[in-house]
Amino acid sequence: MGIDTLIDSFLSYLEVVKGLSKNTVESYQRDISRFAGYLEDKQIHDLNSIDYRTVLDFLSYLRTRGLGARSLARTLVSVRQFFKFLLLEKIVSKDPVFLIRSPKVQKKIPEVLSIEEVDVLLSVPDESTAEGIRDRAMLEVLYATGIRVSELVLLELNSINLELGYVVVYGKGGKERLVPIGEKAKEKLRQYLGASRPHLLKNKTSSYLFVSRRGKRLTRQGFWKILKGYVVKAGISKNISPHTLRHSFATHLLQCGADLRTIQLMLGHSDISTTQIYTHIERERLKEIHKKFHPRS
Repeated sequence: MGIDTLIDSFLSYLEVVKGLSKNTVESYQRDISRFAGYLEDKQIHDLNSIDYRTVLDFLSYLRTRGLGARSLARTLVSVRQFFKFLLLEKIVSKDPVFLIRSPKVQKKIPEVLSIEEVDVLLSVPDESTAEGIRDRAMLEVLYATGIRVSELVLLELNSINLELGYVVVYGKGGKERLVPIGEKAKEKLRQYLGASRPHLLKNKTSSYLFVSRRGKRLTRQGFWKILKGYVVKAGISKNISPHTLRHSFATHLLQCGADLRTIQLMLGHSDISTTQIYTHIERERLKEIHKKFHPRS
């Protein structure tokens, strides 16, 4: 069986059996395809002949091409999972990745907005237009719930319960969670659903909550372009990413006294260690305040 066929089977396994999201599966596909290309260049056709030195040489090759520790660690995870699958299917008899440790990756503290900056950003959309009303509703929902942009654009009409004040979110691996939404987000959603969405649809129908002016579902890339435009208009000079409102949501909850376990549940993190990055953000903020205001700093 050729390696391309094996890769296809592996990707199907990740999607169907492991229940990974499309974006995660695509990430695995990029990494394993790169590994397959490397094997082809080295004329390595027997997967059973691959040992840990082959994998280390591959990682060294990637390092010479400019990949950092974070990308190398992710690639190693992909190769590790690929060989676990090959062992499961009895395609290979040994795991060449077993003894290889992942490169140490320094946890990067994400950029967050202050509460004042969030207020400014959310006030930028022009609510005299259908798109502006939609954009304000999207930003309010993101900040009110902390959901991922990929989760936002996949929300359907029946995902929102405005009476009870929650949204049903399907996260990584198709896991479902309920996240509460605040009064401001509910107000802007009602405005969007009543006036803006019908105007954008123009007699078309869609099951998705947020639609483009062509009546189709918004994409992550489309939302990111919209957000970047509003960041510029708001005069915010920070390095903003599509996750910035998610990070800000979690950080502000922590600042106001919410416990990590609650924040973990709302963010949909499977491991609380992922959520703990926000305690580092809070510590850094406190250090900055101390340095700025303490007379002996």
